[in-house]
Amino acid sequence: QVQLIESGGGLVQAGGSLRLSCATSGRAFSSYAMGWFRQVAGKGREFVAAISKSGGRTTYADSVKGRFTISRDNAKSTVYLQMNSLKPEDTAVYSCAAVLTLRSEDISTDRNDYNYWGQGTQVTVSS
Repeated sequence: QVQLIESGGGLVQAGGSLRLSCATSGRAFSSYAMGWFRQVAGKGREFVAAISKSGGRTTYADSVKGRFTISRDNAKSTVYLQMNSLKPEDTAVYSCAAVLTLRSEDISTDRNDYNYWGQGTQVTVSS
């Protein structure tokens, strides 16, 4: 079992920055690829970013490419999402997720692949 706890959300003005963290506990963090997803009330979860278990491969949604950066620290069992140049349309509940992968560079953008989820943290961007 893997427990995921997000932090770092809040209220920020458009153009500002936030850094989300997702701390994990339980089984070996370095065995899991990690992803960030976001959800607006009444809509499904939307892929934001993902990183392989080695940290060597990342991918992003087109809507955040160039503004957001995903990273991980396997020694601290934590994954991060640095969000810059925030826009009002980035407002959502952001959740991290973990998926057990075989190969070090495996990665997934599909929410249905992920086995474990955090509770989420609210990010609100005002115009």
